[in-house]
Amino acid sequence: MKRLILVVTILIFSLTACQVNDTANQETDLENIRLPMGYIPNVQYAPIYVTIEKGYFAEQGFEVELDYSYETDGVALVGTGELSWAIASGEQVIMARSHDIPVVFVFGWFQDYPTAIIALKETGVESPADLVGKDVGIPGLFGASYIGFKAILNTVGVAEEDINLNAIGFNQVELVVGGQEEIIVGYVTNEPIQLEALGYEINVFTVSDYVQLAANGIITNEDMIDNYPEKIAAFNLAFAKGLEYTIEHPEEAYEISKNYVEGLDELDVEIQMQILNSSIEYWVADILGYSSPDAWENMHTVLVDMGEILSPIDLSKAFTNEFIEE
Repeated sequence: MKRLILVVTILIFSLTACQVNDTANQETDLENIRLPMGYIPNVQYAPIYVTIEKGYFAEQGFEVELDYSYETDGVALVGTGELSWAIASGEQVIMARSHDIPVVFVFGWFQDYPTAIIALKETGVESPADLVGKDVGIPGLFGASYIGFKAILNTVGVAEEDINLNAIGFNQVELVVGGQEEIIVGYVTNEPIQLEALGYEINVFTVSDYVQLAANGIITNEDMIDNYPEKIAAFNLAFAKGLEYTIEHPEEAYEISKNYVEGLDELDVEIQMQILNSSIEYWVADILGYSSPDAWENMHTVLVDMGEILSPIDLSKAFTNEFIEE
């Protein structure tokens, strides 16, 4: 009898060990992905956080590690094949390809370009044309904020040289509050909301009010498209599920974001929810992830006109809707 109990115990232990090993194997089977985000942790990244937290990436075989490095760094790493994906804006893809860097835009997250110029009303800036001779704080002379800013100037016929640009990092609101900046460049879904909540009267000039441009989304490279198209489709599907869930459940998405944005639970909930809901307005589309060819044509034209690229590129290779599901 004792022998029988011992045998049964051993069998149970063996089965349990196998289950543990199977779980471990399943975990190690996930492909680790480092995803450059291009900005600091923020509630605007709620769809990414939701996609991770709900297990949508894991369902498709991915374990995603978030990297909050600069957008330009992510583009370079994807272009060399060191990384497979990054979040970037359309102009970065076009400029990279003009230098033979083979990145490709595969998922249109933002449907409109969110960059905006925000000016305190006391500055007297009533239109972008009034910026001549003014000091303007901008995260840096690169990335979506910079190109969006230049696109507005180009549209209204103002030269960058006629404005005093200050690279200030992602501290726009803090510097305005501190009295160090009166005019800044940021995202219409973020900085204007925070400033108005603090009682500031502002004028906001958004890129999308002047021209439709290819905005933020997910990029990969030509090697991935040629050799691993199924991975791109899987990655896009996972993110589309997270994006859709966020759009439909913003309150829950906000709660999930607290696990990823340090100090979010200490910030004003009403303001942060306003930022999230404002962002959602830029994400909604009949087909999530779809990229408008017209927006890409406009972006290409603007970059040529601004001298950001020396000669036209083949746009058919810069973006694709091939991996988007209706």
